[in-house]
Amino acid sequence: MKAPRTIRLDPSDTFVFARASEPGEWAVPGGFLFHGADPAAMQGKERAAFRSGFLGIDSFGFSTLVTIVEMNETERDEAVEKLAARLVDKLGAPSLDAARAAAREEIEFSITLCHDPVGSLLALHRTVEDGDIREQFRVLKDAIKNEGTDRLHSHARAFTIVESDEDEVDERVDLLGLGGLKS
Repeated sequence: MKAPRTIRLDPSDTFVFARASEPGEWAVPGGFLFHGADPAAMQGKERAAFRSGFLGIDSFGFSTLVTIVEMNETERDEAVEKLAARLVDKLGAPSLDAARAAAREEIEFSITLCHDPVGSLLALHRTVEDGDIREQFRVLKDAIKNEGTDRLHSHARAFTIVESDEDEVDERVDLLGLGGLKS
């Protein structure tokens, strides 16, 4: 069987979400976290998690994308148990048995999303329509495998995030010098 695992192609999830999942966690859509919430009142990172976050079951953090990978029955059972424990610990599920049933349903639903080839990426868009949470899933096939094969588009990124170990960054800009007005 195939199932979703979190993936991090760049560090943006660490900025977008209050808690980003770690790469390689088993993932579920996690819409249950927003049951009863008012998305119109959400702001910033909470709103980003609502709109596009898959839930990593180890960290209970969010990932913008997941990748489809192979999962065996033992891994599925372990994922169910881990998610059930999180539902009790983090959300106060009434019992481990009740949490286990909910976790099994969520893991099985996640598996049904993975009918595309291993390595495909899934993205999520969550909205509220008529008071109900709606989730739409989009498949990005061969996104990683084909990166860079098209010379025209392989470097067509608007921004690149660069991590720095420097303690102090000089953020002054010489606007007069840039405009050629400085003698």
